[in-house]
Amino acid sequence: MIDTSKPHPARMYDWYLGGKDNYPVDEEMGRQMLALDPRVPVMARVNRAFMHRATRWLSEHGVRQFLDIGTGIPTEPNLHQIAQGVAPDARVVYCDNDPIVLAHAAALLRGTPEGATEYLQADVRDPAAVVAGARTVLDLDRPVALSLVALLHFVADEDGAHELVARLLSELPSGSYLMMTHATADFTPEESAAAVAKLRAAGVTLALRSRTEFGRFFDGLELVEPGVSVVHHWHPELGEPVPGQDDGVIPGYGAVARKP
Repeated sequence: MIDTSKPHPARMYDWYLGGKDNYPVDEEMGRQMLALDPRVPVMARVNRAFMHRATRWLSEHGVRQFLDIGTGIPTEPNLHQIAQGVAPDARVVYCDNDPIVLAHAAALLRGTPEGATEYLQADVRDPAAVVAGARTVLDLDRPVALSLVALLHFVADEDGAHELVARLLSELPSGSYLMMTHATADFTPEESAAAVAKLRAAGVTLALRSRTEFGRFFDGLELVEPGVSVVHHWHPELGEPVPGQDDGVIPGYGAVARKP
């Protein structure tokens, strides 16, 4: 059942990216976010571009399995297209909790015959269900890249955000990776506080974390150089720049790290 009474992050993200799979409630909240910071669509594209670069880096370094949680509504190219473009036998599981993403799963599932591309409807707050579903497609005895792009800032500390990541990583073997981006209030405290309040009033949690708080998600892991970075500064040579990304601050961090 698709709830159109309140905005949903996946559908707002789709609106920012110029998609058509959103509802008036998503556009209305999206416009309120733009009024606070007109660069929000640039931020959305910067996050997608990070996912492309990180997936390319991981694929070029031998990773052949990906678990992408909070995948959102499909946009081209998607993670499996990047991974299977490097390694046609790559196996990818997408996971999201919004039924509208399920409605578009057929578009997600067009992968290579050598690999596997599957979609799982589940919520990151239920890691047992995520892992059980992923296990039907992925070999969890072999390294997996866990992708949490622009997701965990919708999960508050009191809802166990760090514990959820630790639980998911505990199911993955040595040599697995965590790739992640996260919004922050470090650079835009006033606009960020207003955005948090507006989203809270609409029933959406936004937990903006500092660089240090974001870094905690990688405790016990080996960060890939250059470590925690402003999103578009992470290995820019692996992709094309997003128009407008250098016209001011992008208030978000990204990083990739290996499980020893």
